[in-house]
Amino acid sequence: MTSIPLGKSVTVRVPATTANLGPGFDTLGMALTIEDTLSATVREGSGVKVDVRGVGEGEVPTDETNLIARSMAHTFASKGIDMPGIDLVAHNVIPHGRGLGSSGAAIVSGVMAAKGLLEGMVDFTPEELLALATDMEGHPDNIAPSLFGGLTIAWMTDEGPKHKQLSVHRGVSIVVAVPEDASMSTQLARSLQPETVPHQDAIFNLSRSALLIAALIQSPELLFEATEDRLHQNYRASAMQDTNALLTSLRDAGFAAVVSGAGPSVLILCSDPAQRPEVEKLVAAHQGGVWSSHMLTVDERGATVEELSTLAD
Repeated sequence: MTSIPLGKSVTVRVPATTANLGPGFDTLGMALTIEDTLSATVREGSGVKVDVRGVGEGEVPTDETNLIARSMAHTFASKGIDMPGIDLVAHNVIPHGRGLGSSGAAIVSGVMAAKGLLEGMVDFTPEELLALATDMEGHPDNIAPSLFGGLTIAWMTDEGPKHKQLSVHRGVSIVVAVPEDASMSTQLARSLQPETVPHQDAIFNLSRSALLIAALIQSPELLFEATEDRLHQNYRASAMQDTNALLTSLRDAGFAAVVSGAGPSVLILCSDPAQRPEVEKLVAAHQGGVWSSHMLTVDERGATVEELSTLAD
């Protein structure tokens, strides 16, 4: 097996994601039109050096312990190949700790960068990419839309994670409200949930999850009812009081608002683009913390990788 040429360079683009979408806990996810960009270049020597620009600059590790670097190492190891020396430049836009899939995006960035650098030496199936990234993340609800784009249903089997990609109805418009000074650890958010839930709550969420798929792909007018949840948002509300207050305000006004991922950002699924300015006004008028509204669309591409150059053979 030949080694990767020195100077080989790839660029990876990975979208932000929003998971759960209300009732679809650990199952539903959607890719959004905010993306991180990563360049990876093979050099002499060994080890990984990371130049972080934008979000996380001066905060996240810049060596082999960086999440992107660890994800790359995991991907190389899966094929039994030693990872060469690599320089990474991470241009980060996705907010960290805000429930928009930043850790999943970092993991997918690493997997896709390794895939790109190994192009022509080994192949990766979509199923392998999903499994490798899920190994690192622990659950596939953010990983699947980050990799494949669109609206995704993800589930676990004895053979590993699986997914189904769907296209969102063109009438669905998206606003994400992001707090400027608050963040939430996914681990903390999960610790607030009980190990068991009432039978009636489980049935409630099953019905709403099924309805949500219909609302997102066919009948946007059903989004408000379809985004009701009894499995996770109420249990986490005490740790995100301002998020809960904004969420309540938006739903009282008739908008299909849910916690984005583990929070504290709020996802609003509008059934008509004309609703977005009113949502933006409500977010701006909120009397809690400082929030910014982002009018987004669904990213249909998912993660992409492009080879830039090979400087030496």
